[in-house]
Amino acid sequence: MKVALHTWAWISWLAAALIVLSTTRNPIYITLTLSCIAVVMFSLSTRPESTPPPINPLKFGLIVVSLSALFNAAISHFGDTVLLYMPENLPVIGGPITLEAFVYGVINGLVLTGIFWAFTVLNQALPTRQLIRLIPRAFYPLAVVTSIAITFIPTTIRQQKQIREAQMIRGNQMRGIGDWIPLIIPLLVGGLERAIQLAEAMTARGFASTSTQVDDSRQRIFMIVGLIVLLAGWLLRLNPNLALPGTLLLISGILLIAAMLYSIGRQTPRTTYSRQIWTISDTLVLSGSLIVLLVFLLPLPWFDRTTLAYPVYPVISPPLVDPTIGFAILGLLFPAVIIFRKSL
Repeated sequence: MKVALHTWAWISWLAAALIVLSTTRNPIYITLTLSCIAVVMFSLSTRPESTPPPINPLKFGLIVVSLSALFNAAISHFGDTVLLYMPENLPVIGGPITLEAFVYGVINGLVLTGIFWAFTVLNQALPTRQLIRLIPRAFYPLAVVTSIAITFIPTTIRQQKQIREAQMIRGNQMRGIGDWIPLIIPLLVGGLERAIQLAEAMTARGFASTSTQVDDSRQRIFMIVGLIVLLAGWLLRLNPNLALPGTLLLISGILLIAAMLYSIGRQTPRTTYSRQIWTISDTLVLSGSLIVLLVFLLPLPWFDRTTLAYPVYPVISPPLVDPTIGFAILGLLFPAVIIFRKSL
């Protein structure tokens, strides 16, 4: 599968989309973000090598938004616009059903839909091997186990279909639990045989045959310090007056943890057969993502961050919009523009 953009460009785009969806509850900003994600998803579906996602994103969104709206309206009895009254003797759902609670449930459903769509885009844009390579080298055993598990899943599914077809030819109709025993036993034996063959192959190639004794006590100390700094920054951001120093501490903790993971990963050699090339298109996508991240993370004076909140209770009011923030969200469209341009 051809990757139109660099892996880290897609990761930056995903991070920007998730930050927008997790930061604001303004329905205008959320709708604009969903529109950008939908356009990117459509651009990926127009590629010849694209495959449809396993779950229809539109159906998923309709189901999630409907369930979220009904659930929140049923359990949150707040708001002045009463739609109907449920009997008071009913547990949890008893009481007034308000329009404000219904609307807030719709907003939360849209946020969940946007998160699902964003990860769907990443799954369509990047092959599984590229996602596995994102695991830091400090966690290389996890990367190996993940790659093996992902490889074994389709193999097991194919073997299950073959065994079931063979059993059906022999007259086994799979009607009861006992009829599944002739299917489970061969599937288990086949899985064990593949596991033994893989273990022998990995042993023959010297996997984990040597262990390097490295004094990583200093790295662990720095890792703990990074976690403490990150937690302190997150706690300071809860206070609006300390948002800027909290953000700086948060970024410092993330950078310190990333540096330690990189340092630990340097102790584990890794061979790359094909390297991705960073292009101007990747820079454009990264620039658009950074614009979104700066607007939604940093308390810059040029943007009205009060519009990110949308107080639904006690009465619904029209949401306030800062056009500059809305224009910044359009940075999420850069991948679609590049993909459409390459397809011409």
